[in-house]
Amino acid sequence: MTGRSLPPSLASAKRLVVKIGSALVVDAEKAAPRQAWLTSVAEDIALLRKQGTDVTVVSSGAIALARHTLGLTSGPLRLAEKQAAAAVGQISLAQAWSNALSAQGLTAAQLLLTPEDTEDRKRYLNARATLDTLLGLGCVPVINENDTIATAEIRFGDNDRLAARVAQMTDADQLVLLSDIDGLYTADPRTDPAATHLPVIETLTPEIEAMGGEPPPGYSSGGMRTKLLAASIATRSGCAMAIALGKLDHPLSALMEGARCSWFLPQTCSQTARKQWIAGSLTPAGEIMIDRGAADALRNGGSLLPAGVKGVKGDFTQGDLVVVIDESGRILARGLTSYDADDARRIAGHRSSELEAILGWQGRDEIIHRDDLVVV
Repeated sequence: MTGRSLPPSLASAKRLVVKIGSALVVDAEKAAPRQAWLTSVAEDIALLRKQGTDVTVVSSGAIALARHTLGLTSGPLRLAEKQAAAAVGQISLAQAWSNALSAQGLTAAQLLLTPEDTEDRKRYLNARATLDTLLGLGCVPVINENDTIATAEIRFGDNDRLAARVAQMTDADQLVLLSDIDGLYTADPRTDPAATHLPVIETLTPEIEAMGGEPPPGYSSGGMRTKLLAASIATRSGCAMAIALGKLDHPLSALMEGARCSWFLPQTCSQTARKQWIAGSLTPAGEIMIDRGAADALRNGGSLLPAGVKGVKGDFTQGDLVVVIDESGRILARGLTSYDADDARRIAGHRSSELEAILGWQGRDEIIHRDDLVVV
């Protein structure tokens, strides 16, 4: 069940998502960001960036920062009050991260997401493209749930699961949940002195899932249950996940130096997971016919460019699944299109350099990017 495999090394991560809860970000007594601690985390992120790791932060804290300002200091908040507090607190939260990261020569970029942004294919692809671009430009995306517009029925409700979805969206190979506890135990160590720490979890068995229990007092963001749900999302997407203690300064450096935590091992590689999703889980909305040269390019791992397209059938929109066929009608591939059907017809047969003049706006060079395509 545990301990038979070596845990991943944070220093080897290519893309890392770090989730940080409100209790770590906000000084409750001062109702202000813990700027010195944020600075230490920013220093860790700068070190990881120098090692070639793309880092995305999922940070809570907006509502906690605004409660004092708005006089909402006692009792649970109603949904409308949470939304108002989020609208006020996001400014302070973004500024705190911007200050910490800019001191390290890094640029922060704020994104607010809802579950619909990760479930709707078009919005998913747009959000993923934005994140890919930001990471490619050397930015550090700082993400939170868009509590100002999320309803009680349609929301993540905790940033553990949001972080797992972001890891899935960005093809991250590692996710770290910084917490008030250093990992998963066989029982709550605060109430059971016989509880045993689990350093490596190879598979999320029913026995492991039962260890989540009900969210106990003192857990800052939903307790162990939501963390295990996040682990299920992440590991099924090919991403390793760690639960690690976050209260100390430089928590990511501590993790790189061997601090105790619990690692959940990925169940498949991220590329395989996404390719399987494309290959078998969606109903095609149309088809694109391509010439022999484009077919050869796809077989050699290339993207589908407009120049190789001979015809387009169906009424699909950006992000829909389409099949790619050769001129004899044989299915060659399946993929998620970057253009809707009408625009795909307009640019078919044209070079990528001509697209802006044809469409009147600068679209993507590929009709289907190789990361969104499965050759069959």
